[in-house]
Amino acid sequence: MKTSGKTALLFMLYLSQGLPFGFQATALPVLLRERGVSLTAIGFAGALAAPWLLKPLWAPLVDRYWSGKLGRRRSWIIPLQTFMILIMLASVSAAASGAVKPLLACIFLMNLCAATQDIAVDGLAVDILKQEELGPGNAAQVAGYKMGMILGGGILVWLAGRTGWGGLFLTMAAVAALPLIFILRHREADPGGPDVSARPKPSDFLHALAAALRSPGAIPFLVFLATYKTGEAMIDMMFKPFLVDCGFGAQQIGLWVGTWGMAASLLGSVFGGWLATRLPIVQALFAAASLRLIPLVAELWLSTISPTISQVAAVTVAEHFFGGMLTTALFAYMMSRVDKRIGATHYTILAAIEVLGKSPGSWASGWLAEHFGYMELFSLGVVLSVLVLFLYFPLRRQNKLQQTEV
Repeated sequence: MKTSGKTALLFMLYLSQGLPFGFQATALPVLLRERGVSLTAIGFAGALAAPWLLKPLWAPLVDRYWSGKLGRRRSWIIPLQTFMILIMLASVSAAASGAVKPLLACIFLMNLCAATQDIAVDGLAVDILKQEELGPGNAAQVAGYKMGMILGGGILVWLAGRTGWGGLFLTMAAVAALPLIFILRHREADPGGPDVSARPKPSDFLHALAAALRSPGAIPFLVFLATYKTGEAMIDMMFKPFLVDCGFGAQQIGLWVGTWGMAASLLGSVFGGWLATRLPIVQALFAAASLRLIPLVAELWLSTISPTISQVAAVTVAEHFFGGMLTTALFAYMMSRVDKRIGATHYTILAAIEVLGKSPGSWASGWLAEHFGYMELFSLGVVLSVLVLFLYFPLRRQNKLQQTEV
């Protein structure tokens, strides 16, 4: 299968997984408020995304069980994609009737299907992508998921103003049917011989993960994975409130972040994939991490002046561009370190560490901003982002040792 075919397949699959989360993050609060739901209940509705945090618990099942006729990954992707489409169709009547509880149940089931499918699609990417294809493959991953979020939380919400919420779910189901066509046409080959195709036992998962933890450079890699966006998360969480306090309106901020920023993020993701094909992945990762400092320093600079519209717009676009580039480079590096025998499980665990690692910075940012100020908070975020760069040296040494052994 050509690289273009692989990236198209992955793009479509990740796009469909971004639809439910994009709807929940952006559109669901609006819909619930229109139904008269309290703000407290709307806040707790965020728990509907719990499957995305808990998916490492059942990832080994996705690696262990499958049908030989369908293939290791298609055995999960095809039924889950089908179930997700059916749930979207069921949501049409729930949204039209105004029944909140059935609608929330549908959103939860959509997230459960999408999160579980994500395990299998990550495993598929690990199986089919060669080393030189990790850049474009992970660019397709990041860009596809973000495009799904834009559709589910932006474009289709605008469409709902004309067709109603029922029409939104009907359109989501139609969009989700496209990846189903792609995966039905895909013929899954044995990705790497009997060692990969054998069904791993529970003990195999523990042994493989223990071996990965003992591998050269494992600890610096995990530290980097858990901290590479801590500083950025601190700044990003408080940058929008900072803009509000500077006198900018919600409509302006939404335009910069939700439209221009997301477009820049997509472009950055593509550029990050290109960079990972032109440089060794470790070098591409730290080049992206170094460039990411530019907008973070710029946001710190904005906190020391009275920013203008053009300054805020330029910094926002740059922050999303370099952030998207770094995310793609990191995912490519993550995939290069995965043990293919338990590819879906291993990658899912790494992805969970990446997500959880960003959380402390976000959680602490409000308290720090209130007690010390925006400038001090942004300064701390920049310092933390600089310190992460020093992990480049042990990871580069580990990469050179691997190349020498090969």
